[in-house]
Amino acid sequence: MKLKVLTLDAGAAGEVTLSEDVFGITPRADILARVIQWQENRRHKGQHRVLTRREIDRTTKKIYKQKGTGQARHGAAAVGQFRGGAKAMGPVLRSRETDLPKKVRALGLKMALSSKHQDGDLIVLDGAKSAEAKTKQVAASFGKLGLTSAVIVDGPEFDTGFQRAARNIKHIDLLQVQGINVLDVLRRKKLVLTKAALSAIEERFK
Repeated sequence: MKLKVLTLDAGAAGEVTLSEDVFGITPRADILARVIQWQENRRHKGQHRVLTRREIDRTTKKIYKQKGTGQARHGAAAVGQFRGGAKAMGPVLRSRETDLPKKVRALGLKMALSSKHQDGDLIVLDGAKSAEAKTKQVAASFGKLGLTSAVIVDGPEFDTGFQRAARNIKHIDLLQVQGINVLDVLRRKKLVLTKAALSAIEERFK
């Protein structure tokens, strides 16, 4: 499969051959849904918690005598009725992480990449560099490429000038190739890969 390579100003820069094993797979909604759900479960921290009665460092001496006061029969100051006490039935640490085989995860990423190519939403750039970190200039280049909603994937490191200029543009995400994933690929309309990122992705799936 051949695909034209563009410059950042939408000029022609040759063409590249895409791997059939990575960009020529028929997407399946069920596989993509499983991978996305797995990612969402991992991202859900589940860190909301409160102190329980055993963790509250307050006196356990009986507050007042058992009978004759007309009040409830409290035996500790750590209960939720008192200021500084524990919260009854409060949230606890809970992990929502689920398991998913590596082969299914890899297949899901291939399908996400293939879907972008088949829908005509895949763009390959010769490189993503900006001599001056000017958001206005980079935004103008994105306009020439027709990028209003896109995730841009580059090699191990982004060019500093390009990163500073592009990170402020609305609906444009920057992603290093080692962190490419199904959710980020599908959440934007266009997928933009530099030649360095494309080589790294195809090498990863060899």
